[in-house]
Amino acid sequence: MTDRPVVLLTGASRGIGAAAARQLLSRGCNVAIVARSPKGLEAVTAEAARAERVLSLAGDVARASDCRRMIDDTVARFGRLDALINNAGILGPVARLADAAPDAWHYNLAVNLMGPFYLAQAAIPHLRSTRGRIVNVCSGAAVKAIEGWSAYCVAKAGLIHLTRLLAAEEPDITTVALRPGVVDTGMQTLIRKEGPDVMTPARITHFKQLKEQDQLLDPAVPAEKMTWLALKAPPALSGMFLDYDDPRIGNAD
Repeated sequence: MTDRPVVLLTGASRGIGAAAARQLLSRGCNVAIVARSPKGLEAVTAEAARAERVLSLAGDVARASDCRRMIDDTVARFGRLDALINNAGILGPVARLADAAPDAWHYNLAVNLMGPFYLAQAAIPHLRSTRGRIVNVCSGAAVKAIEGWSAYCVAKAGLIHLTRLLAAEEPDITTVALRPGVVDTGMQTLIRKEGPDVMTPARITHFKQLKEQDQLLDPAVPAEKMTWLALKAPPALSGMFLDYDDPRIGNAD
C-alpha cells in the first residue's frame, strides 16, 4: 500500500479537471484520472514525472457499473483511497424546459447527480477507513433559475443536498460542494454559442462580456481550491457549499 495520498478525479481530460490533476501530481499524490475517452487523458498522463503515479480510467460516470469499476481499479492499483473529486459535468441540453428532449434531460442528471452518487456509494467503505474526503464540484446555477439550463440547475441543486446528506450520514468522511466560479472552459464556449436562442438578452450579454473583458477565471484557480479541499479540508467544513474564494479554503501549497 502506498503512503502517498490517493485521489480519484473525474472529468480530468480538460479544463478544471486537467488543471487539478496536474496540481495533485505536483503535490506527490497518486491520481486516478477519469474521462469518457482514453485519448483525452493521454496529455495529462504524459506530463506526469512518474507514470506509475497515474492511473487512466476511461468510463462514463452516468453508468453505475463504470463507477464501481473506477473505484475498484483505483484501490487495486494503489491499495487505498483518500479522496474523490466529482468534477465531471455537462451543461446540455441548452433548451427551455418545454422544449428539452427528455432523454437529454435524463442524461444530464445521470452525469451531474447520479454519477457522484454512484461513485460516492462505491467509495464510502474505502474513505471511511482513511477518514477521507469527497469534493463535489457544483455551480452557482444550483441556487439560481437560469433559463435554458433546467436540467443543469436541477442536477446541481441536488448535488448540494447530496453533499449535505453524505455529511450527515458519514461523519468519518468530510464532504464538501464547491462553486468554482465562472471559468474559461468549453462550457462557457457552449453558453455563448447556444445560449442566445434560449437565454434572456441581458443574461447572454453578461456571459459574452465576461469573455470579451477577460474576466473568466483560469481553470488553475478553482483547481487549486479543489486540490486543497481534497487533501486538507477539515471536518468542520463537511456538508457546506463553498465559493472558490471562500477564506476558509486554503492554498494548495
